[in-house]
Amino acid sequence: MKTKIAIILPYKEIYSSELAGAASILVKDYNKKSSLKKQTIIYGNLPNKLKPISKNFYNIKLKKFIFSKNKEYIEEFYKEYLKKKFDIIEIHNRPEYLNYLIEKKVRSKLIFLFHNNPTQMRGSKKVSERIFILKNAEKIFFVSRWTMNKFFEGLPYRTKSNCDILYPSIKKPLIFNKKKQKKIIFSGKLNSSKGYDIFGSAIIKILNKYKDWSAVVAGNEPREKFNFYHKNLKIYNWLKHKQILNLYDNSSISVVPSKWEEPFGRTAMESAAYGCATITSQRGGLTETFNNKLILKKLTSKEIYKSLSRLINNPSLLKKNQYENFNNVIHKIEDLVNYLDSIKNNLLNKNINILRNNGPKVLHISNFNEKNNQRLFNISIASKISNGLTRNKSDVINFSYRNYLSQKFFPKLDQDILEVASNYKPDLVILGHNNILERNSLLQLKEKKIKTCLWYEDHVAYHGPSWQSNLNLIEKNNDLIDQYFITTHPDVIKTKIKKYKLNFLPIPVDDNIETLNIYKNKYRYKDLFFALSHGVNFGGLRKKSNDEKKIFLKKILKKDKFIKFHILGINNDAPKWNYDLYKEMLICKMSLNLSRGKPLKYASSNRIASYMGNGILTFIDERVKFRDFFNENEMLFYKNEKDLCEKILNIKDDIEKINKISRNGKLKYFKIFNNLIISDFILNKSLGTNAKYKYVWSN
Repeated sequence: MKTKIAIILPYKEIYSSELAGAASILVKDYNKKSSLKKQTIIYGNLPNKLKPISKNFYNIKLKKFIFSKNKEYIEEFYKEYLKKKFDIIEIHNRPEYLNYLIEKKVRSKLIFLFHNNPTQMRGSKKVSERIFILKNAEKIFFVSRWTMNKFFEGLPYRTKSNCDILYPSIKKPLIFNKKKQKKIIFSGKLNSSKGYDIFGSAIIKILNKYKDWSAVVAGNEPREKFNFYHKNLKIYNWLKHKQILNLYDNSSISVVPSKWEEPFGRTAMESAAYGCATITSQRGGLTETFNNKLILKKLTSKEIYKSLSRLINNPSLLKKNQYENFNNVIHKIEDLVNYLDSIKNNLLNKNINILRNNGPKVLHISNFNEKNNQRLFNISIASKISNGLTRNKSDVINFSYRNYLSQKFFPKLDQDILEVASNYKPDLVILGHNNILERNSLLQLKEKKIKTCLWYEDHVAYHGPSWQSNLNLIEKNNDLIDQYFITTHPDVIKTKIKKYKLNFLPIPVDDNIETLNIYKNKYRYKDLFFALSHGVNFGGLRKKSNDEKKIFLKKILKKDKFIKFHILGINNDAPKWNYDLYKEMLICKMSLNLSRGKPLKYASSNRIASYMGNGILTFIDERVKFRDFFNENEMLFYKNEKDLCEKILNIKDDIEKINKISRNGKLKYFKIFNNLIISDFILNKSLGTNAKYKYVWSN
């Protein structure tokens, strides 16, 4: 079976039955029962004289007299990665290894397990370093809630979906040893941080008082010397893990009086599981190891002595604690193995996606017209595209950036979007009308093999309003965006964006939004309708503004007094939106599609979708080239102001003809430019999906 998973132990972590540390024991226990064992290689550094615990171990041998062994260690592993291309890399307790692999842009899914306090480790001490880990690791595990809480200290959030607790676990003994000896055990480093100094003082007094009791100590600590001697006290050096477990099995009481903040405290868990009445401190994650009722109120030798005396003098209490600990093991190795295997199997099986029954998953980032309490809901391209995607059986999440624009801490937007992408795992991210993401965020999406595209409505061609700033906006980081969709023919744009990325985007209609059939209204007493909004940001008239549209409108108003114009946004007629706009359209026979700037090929705005989609005859400048899609039985074309007025006069009293063109125009527009077709076009160009429809505007 092909190797798919790598487990990296810390340098100097002894993966051997002798001198095995906490990380090695966890990996050993997991590896023994894991269904993925044959697909896994465990990497570590082991002296030649020692034998690894399992056969699937690869020993990374390092040269002598090197400057940074940790650096060379992970560099040697990276060479292995280049050969084997692991699907998953599981890293234990060395954030610097993780950071190195991220910087190398490995394609593997990265799992990281913290065995210690993250705020005291190289590569995770700083808040920025921990945020970096959050963004890049597929899954982050902690050996206790205490350790997890430490990780989130100083961060702007308390937890994340890719974080979880993976408690070190144990294989529960089958039989409780009823023949336990009157023995007290201390296991661990014989230093003050582990509380060996206060344990030693207490145990000598206990052994002097209770002559039929003995004690055993297993561990060493060359840096500190605490000399405790008693005929009934036996001190071992480091023992094999099995030997330690045998000592727990035969002992009646275990003492774990740690002064330092234990990330977890495996000693406490194991001794309790083997039926010891276990006395512990409250430091770090110790209280999470088992359901402990024997917690030291004070970390003193006197308190340890009192707790031991109470158990020795009360045999029923002693037995009660022993049996409760044995019968209520809360961290079982079977649970750990099943959970970790399920995580890895889901990561390995790239085809598993519970939301992929029908179509792609899309994260659509845009302004969904929350401005002014949805005053512009009926001209929202973003909503129409998302509706089309949903109706085409895609799964869609709409993410609005509107409320972020006023925030000073703008990177919060990128942070939240990346978190959504991490949770949702979309196939495509659509940037709607704004190239708003920072380069690093786009890079992260690309590394996760998520496609990105951008649609943009405003002018990006020469002579259009604000064309250069608009173009600069969409050109930003164009090497990281897969496809662009613009509301002007790409041929009229001079840009550094590669031609194959540029696509014309017709303004879509939605049959839940463009619902009117204006041609059916018998009470239309106005000839020509136009709505000048001065930009949708303004609710009233802007008297001092004077753009191309206003100049054009003033000219046609002067040309013919026999035409009943209904033009909003100039003189005393204020702009209107939504249903108020529809009411004004309903009293008109015809409409004018007029955009800012010089008329260019296919240049259009939401205005044309509102007109055509609601069934009102529409005039458009012939230079826009909409004759490519519509004939004069569906739309009318004009050359200039004079030509427009003449054509209005020729048809304004022919209601039958007006209604026919209006009806045909609506049917045609819905046939070729509805949001199902437009959204399918976006997916086709961005993801290479099979086209469900014919795109009349694109080869």
